[in-house]
Amino acid sequence: MSTLASLGLSPDDNGVFPDSLLRRAIELEIIEAGRYKMATENIQPASIDLRLGQTAYRIQCSFLPGSDTVQARLKELGDEHRLDLQGSGAVLEQERPYLIELKERLNLPPGVRGKANPKSSTGRIDVFTRVITDHGHRFDEIADGYTGPLYLEVVPLSFPVRVREDLTLNQLRLFVGHPDLDDNDIRTYHQNDVPILYRGGHSAELDDATLSNGLFLGLDLRGDPDVPVGYSAKRGAPDLDLTSAEPKRVELYWDPVYARDRGRIVLVPKTFYLLMSDEAVCIPPTMSAEMTAYDPTSGELRTHYAGFFDPGFGYDETGTIRGSTAALEVRAHDVNFMIETGQRVCKLTFQWMLAPPERPYGFGIGSSYQGQAQTLSKYFLPHRTFETGTWDAPRETSEPTLFSPADLKSD
Repeated sequence: MSTLASLGLSPDDNGVFPDSLLRRAIELEIIEAGRYKMATENIQPASIDLRLGQTAYRIQCSFLPGSDTVQARLKELGDEHRLDLQGSGAVLEQERPYLIELKERLNLPPGVRGKANPKSSTGRIDVFTRVITDHGHRFDEIADGYTGPLYLEVVPLSFPVRVREDLTLNQLRLFVGHPDLDDNDIRTYHQNDVPILYRGGHSAELDDATLSNGLFLGLDLRGDPDVPVGYSAKRGAPDLDLTSAEPKRVELYWDPVYARDRGRIVLVPKTFYLLMSDEAVCIPPTMSAEMTAYDPTSGELRTHYAGFFDPGFGYDETGTIRGSTAALEVRAHDVNFMIETGQRVCKLTFQWMLAPPERPYGFGIGSSYQGQAQTLSKYFLPHRTFETGTWDAPRETSEPTLFSPADLKSD
């Protein structure tokens, strides 16, 4: 079995695996795919995209296996509702849970553990995913030294979706030790190294309202009365085909959302909204970040299902890009809830990298959301970049243009 030493690591190291170390983990079969060829092209700057296997099971309910294997618990619940994901794939119905074994499996050395999250493009179409492991007691968390298969629970919430074998809906990060930055680390780095937060194109002040066990972001609901500040998912939309790069017609799936006077909107329960952050975020190559679940006592809403921000997001060495705004996936809980510009609705936590990635997030690797100025997933619109170097480019209002199948490979 591989050890930390075989990865060039020691028990005293703290940090997230960069792309170079993920490739080494594949060589050592710490991450492997059995009879399937390992997809090294799915390696991102600080994570690896995980591929759907050949069969989806429609299950009665979500579960954690606890003392059992996932397969044993699946048989208890009945595994007769199988969907073949080979070829053209299959449609997953709205608001039904499915379980799919992923092609990748893990043989983690002692001292290495993992965390999974939906890809950004998955969260933006309101497809809820989370990883389950054998004998697991928590979703999306891979135990220290875990050896075994990985399974993905998939629940399309707003639209029925067509998926197929090898599609990637979620990502895995590996790390050792305790990589989290505390508030003092974030403040010191922001002031002395690279600004992490921008407001209005300038480095923002980090005060006690902005920092509290992470970095808070607010909403941007400003703009022309005739320009949408975001989108809400349409009810009764047609199947959303995730297996094709053919651009989707926005109006079939989304309604534009317009702000009221003074930059306010009212969220309607059971409706999914895509909005933008007021601030722009810069993740330097020495760190990565994750959007965490927001404290429900701060408002009747849930924000941001997609969690990982790669090193290089909103960053370039020349300073041309001063951060990138974050797309926020928002849903009200049980009652109508008013939100307004600047209201803090989500929080970023930061982790040190073990080393900077060889290929950070950005234009060089075809990243879809660098310099983004609007919220829709890459399945609907190509994400334009800031040609002027300013963070607050106007929201995209033009018709979608064609993009290639390669654009579906990377977030």
